[in-house]
Amino acid sequence: MKLGIDLGGTKIEGVVLSASGLVLAKERVATPQTYPAIIDAITDLVGRLEATAGGHASVGVGGPGAESALTGRMKNSNTQCINGEALREDLSIQLGRQVRFSNDANCFALSEAVDGAGAPYSSVFGVILGTGTGGGLVFNKQVLSGANGIAGEWGHTPMPNMTEGRPCYCGRKDCIETYLCGAGLVHSYRNATGEALSAPEIVKRATAGDAQAAAVLDNYCRQLASALAVVINIVDPDAIVLGGGLSNIAMLYETVPQYWRNYVFSDQCVTKLLPAKYGDSSGVRGAAWLWG
Repeated sequence: MKLGIDLGGTKIEGVVLSASGLVLAKERVATPQTYPAIIDAITDLVGRLEATAGGHASVGVGGPGAESALTGRMKNSNTQCINGEALREDLSIQLGRQVRFSNDANCFALSEAVDGAGAPYSSVFGVILGTGTGGGLVFNKQVLSGANGIAGEWGHTPMPNMTEGRPCYCGRKDCIETYLCGAGLVHSYRNATGEALSAPEIVKRATAGDAQAAAVLDNYCRQLASALAVVINIVDPDAIVLGGGLSNIAMLYETVPQYWRNYVFSDQCVTKLLPAKYGDSSGVRGAAWLWG
């Protein structure tokens, strides 16, 4: 059995999968606000899940940020209390077994590459378009972490052709995330119209034929296409799988591939753009699949 933990800012989700991917146990709990309490909550959750599933399992953990190759401690996490902590080592000690850790976007990509929307393909780039914007690369069902543990950190590279100066929590400006996350779409709509609307309301208005909302959403598609074309030009994946709340915008899957032809350095682009099969469960499933 394989047990996955998805450590989020507001919830911790756990799942136990069989060798074939069948869900044997699943549970969510609220994320505590201190690091020691997070370690205890994960430890308790693993115990309950194994009791329900009826056996001992390997444990993989996905979460925000990355593990430093230099120190083994967490970095770049927006769940700030885990930054600087030896999360994987501490959990291994608490659970009495080796624990594997990977970024939550990597786990999303792995899940979709193993038995999700990207399963038929050998190279998959997984993208999360939600509260933040992240990415993960999977080749032959294996996550590519990179020399610095940041492979796929697409959301914190500059948005092509944009110099608006949007601040990002990482300390830089005009990161892809500041345009393509939910708040980024809200920001773009407010800039264009002077009106503050939520991302779902913008999409609803655009779908209903509102010209201003439709124009903003069309520009979002162009920005997404431009940003993904950078990945295609460098990695040339077989498939790109979208997850997160904004991945539910149906027009992305037809419109974005039409636009990325303007930026991809090829006379054709056969890369598939696909919605995630497992939705918000992809992250926790991918954490379980860290053990293959």
